[in-house]
Parts: sequence; structure tokens; C-alpha cells
Amino acid sequence: MKLTIYHNPRCSKSRTTLALLTDRGHAPEIRAYLKDAASASELRDLADKLGLTSVRQMMRTGEAVYKDMGLKSVQGEDELIAALAANPILLERPIVVRGDKAAIGRPPENILALL
Repeated sequence: MKLTIYHNPRCSKSRTTLALLTDRGHAPEIRAYLKDAASASELRDLADKLGLTSVRQMMRTGEAVYKDMGLKSVQGEDELIAALAANPILLERPIVVRGDKAAIGRPPENILALL
């Protein structure tokens, strides 16, 4: 089954997760999400695959843009998804997808459950 990694090559956790996959013989499709941002529908699908109760759980809440946009006080999932689609830097990384399941690689070993 195909693996996809939402990857930021500048992120050490993302690089470690990719290495973990390749060291185990996997050649995942690499989605450079900062250059190829996920659409709102892709983000909803990703949240479902992660089994999240809120999109906020896959957001980098420490990013300046999160604070600048006042997203802490936003309650609507649609508004959070729109912010995430417009600002891909907000997407937690890395995320690995396999079939109808996904895992956030923080720590990188979290993705082992998908293998």
C-alpha cells in the first residue's frame, strides 16, 4: 500500500521520519506541502484519517501566523481549515498517510503503527 509523507525538508522531525521510512524499505510519495498546499477537502480527509476531534490538533499553534490571525479564539472547523489551506506553514509535520489511516510523526516513531 502506498505511503505519502507531508514533508518539510527543513524540519528535523520530518527528515527523521522520512529516513525511518526509507530505512525500512519504503519509498513514500513526498508531498512538499509548503510548495504544494493541501486543499480544504484534502485537509478534511487528512483530519479524518488522523482520527482527530478538531483540525486544531494538526495545526502548529506556536507559529507566528497562528497568533497573528487570532486563531486561538476561532471555534469553527471550516474557518480553521480555510486558515490551514491558505497558510500551509500551519500544518503539523510530518504527517504520513497509508490508505485510510494517517499519523503525525511527533515523535517520528508514531508513524510505525502504519507500517
